[in-house]
Amino acid sequence: MPLASDVYAPFDTPEDYILGWTDLIWDDFGLGRLPEHYAKDVVVHGAYGPIRGVDDVIAGSLVKKSAFPTRIGTAEDVICEPRGDRAFISHHRVFHSGPQAGLGVYGPATVNNSESRNMAICLVRDGLVVEEWVVRDEYRVVTTLGLDPEAVARQVAFTDEAAGLFGTAAPADAVLIGESGPRPDTHRVEAEFIGEFIADVWNNRRLERVPEFTQRDLFLETTRARIRTRAVNYQIDLTQMLAPFPDAVIETRDIAVSTAPEQGTRIGVLWRLTGTYSGAPLYGPVTHSPVEIMGSSQFLLREGRIIREWRVYDEIAVMAQIATARGDVPAPH
Repeated sequence: MPLASDVYAPFDTPEDYILGWTDLIWDDFGLGRLPEHYAKDVVVHGAYGPIRGVDDVIAGSLVKKSAFPTRIGTAEDVICEPRGDRAFISHHRVFHSGPQAGLGVYGPATVNNSESRNMAICLVRDGLVVEEWVVRDEYRVVTTLGLDPEAVARQVAFTDEAAGLFGTAAPADAVLIGESGPRPDTHRVEAEFIGEFIADVWNNRRLERVPEFTQRDLFLETTRARIRTRAVNYQIDLTQMLAPFPDAVIETRDIAVSTAPEQGTRIGVLWRLTGTYSGAPLYGPVTHSPVEIMGSSQFLLREGRIIREWRVYDEIAVMAQIATARGDVPAPH
């Protein structure tokens, strides 16, 4: 069933809708237009907990825009997939850059140039965003501003909501039905391929299978602007990501697939990692305390195998949880 065009009106495509509204709100200082773009009861899931309602979205956006008035968000890709004829999901990969010229949540203006990659995953229904999942490489933001990540992590509070970052149980099979609802039957092969990759290689620690899923010249861009190439370095990086949390469980929460002649086959994945900080002391002495991470990856396939992955998650949020376990920060709110 084709997607109704009025769902993304007045833009020509769902991709244009995402890019157009981004410019109208952020480039044009159109924060007051957010109620035209977000549902009144929208839920925005972030690395520190959910934001509920468009008024709180406006408030947070105002603080961000004040701190980074000239920051530019450059769209690297937008992966869109229908969710029935009245809705679609978009996985928007954005590279942000620009100076902190105003007072921000971490303190006075540094005037340093901030850089980071973000993923904004929006569920749009009848022309409005009804739910969103935002994943940022905040560690990169903090370090490019010249700030101390550990000090910043002690300032921020992680959610104390029992339901955690997502508020729902993990989907039984995100290839069929994810956080955004039932997937269309198109691109099932590609979605199942990536689902198996995350389930077996990441979650089951079958790292020896990485070469089965990837091209020779595999290229990974991950947090802190780190770049890893070839299968062996992908394996090393994945072990280093998981080693602080040896019992980590990774859930695939949502999958979307797009194809285009000039871009190839791209797959967006929203994922969740839960585990115990009891392994490699990457974030200081281990605390044996629980950690929850909301992450997002985008994969580019060539001839049916992974040639690139862009992976984003918020390490400041991880450090904030660990700091709380140590008693270094006020109780969450």
